[in-house]
Amino acid sequence: MQISPVELALPLQPAETGGKQENSSSSFAEMLNDSLKKLNDTKVNADNMTIKYLTGEIQDFHQVAIAMQEASLTMKLAVEVRNKIIEAYQEISRMQV
Repeated sequence: MQISPVELALPLQPAETGGKQENSSSSFAEMLNDSLKKLNDTKVNADNMTIKYLTGEIQDFHQVAIAMQEASLTMKLAVEVRNKIIEAYQEISRMQV
C-alpha cells in the first residue's frame, strides 16, 4: 500500500512572474486579500443558501447546514490566524534590541 504525500497549500519558493520575483510584501498582501475574499464568499454562499431554503428553492436542508458550517469554520480559522499574528507581533515588540 502506497501513501501519497500531503501537498503544501503554499509554495515554499516565491513564484516568478515575467522574469522578475515578486516583492514578498505584495505577495503576502495578495494572499491575504485572496483569503479574505474566500472568507466573504463562503459567508455570502451560506446566506444565499439560507434564503433559497426559506423561499423553497432548495428542499434539502443538509446543503444549507453544510454551507453554514463551512462559513462558521472558515470564520473561526480566520480569527485564530489573526490572533496568532497579533500574538507574534506582541512577542516581537517585547524583544529588546
